[in-house]
Amino acid sequence: MNQKGLTLAYLSAILNAVIVGFSFLFTKIALEHASPIDTLMYRFALSFAVMSIPVVLGRIRLNYRGKPILLALLLATMYPLGFFTFQIFGLQQATSSEGGILFAFTPIMTMLLASLFLKETTTHLQKLSIFLSVFGVVFIFTMKGSNIELSNMTGIMLLILSCLAFAGYSILARSLMKSFSSVEISYLMLGIGFVTFLVASLTDHAADGTFDRLLEPLGSGTFIASIGYLGVLSSLLTALAANYSLSKLEASKVSVFSNLSTIVSILAGVIVLGEEMTIYAVIGSAMIIAGVVGTNLLGRPLKRKTSKS
Repeated sequence: MNQKGLTLAYLSAILNAVIVGFSFLFTKIALEHASPIDTLMYRFALSFAVMSIPVVLGRIRLNYRGKPILLALLLATMYPLGFFTFQIFGLQQATSSEGGILFAFTPIMTMLLASLFLKETTTHLQKLSIFLSVFGVVFIFTMKGSNIELSNMTGIMLLILSCLAFAGYSILARSLMKSFSSVEISYLMLGIGFVTFLVASLTDHAADGTFDRLLEPLGSGTFIASIGYLGVLSSLLTALAANYSLSKLEASKVSVFSNLSTIVSILAGVIVLGEEMTIYAVIGSAMIIAGVVGTNLLGRPLKRKTSKS
């Protein structure tokens, strides 16, 4: 892999974490105006529509002929379908803090699955770095007074399943990048997400007799702005960025970048909401950054081939 492609892969992983970090704030705003399913429907409707424009105009060419479509469909059931569905229903019975703590363990799950299915190997220092990154997130939430209540066991199990779904996506996407381009995978994911959440939304409104309220959130400029961020940046751009990173880097290396989102969320709270930057947030953030850097720099050096004289 050339240096330019490697640099772009790392930048894509960082960009993905930054966008996701701010997405929690915009999701909270959007949910004040619409149900979780309607929010997801509008989010993926916008992302799919925006990506369809260059496809229709011929600027982006897609070719799925002769490629493992069934595996790509399985990928979409993990992310976005499985991840968001488990997460939404999990957060209905558990707290957002519990969700943040559990999601921090996703890099560990990814590392284990990558070792099992992709035969990816990590050094002892890389493993320690991943655990350091995870501990940094847990440390921040714990110092804020958050913990995991075993009474919320159903919610906790659903949140764990959402983490497994995301880890599974990272593994399968990494494997499918040999057959698909990152754009082809992203378009398929967004399309399936849109269709599925549209059907779920329409079914919900049909059951409740509330079709007249389906378009109601669009009367709010705040909701439209939030969906704009969630659809274009936090769904479309992150899908492209994550899939590109996975096409160039090991799944375990890409996954650990997700914990940077915790730092971004803290900064968003400080900048936008005027929250206090605490010393434990600084210490935890330092652990996360050190863990991300260690995971990506402390691997086994590549052996150079020497020519025989």
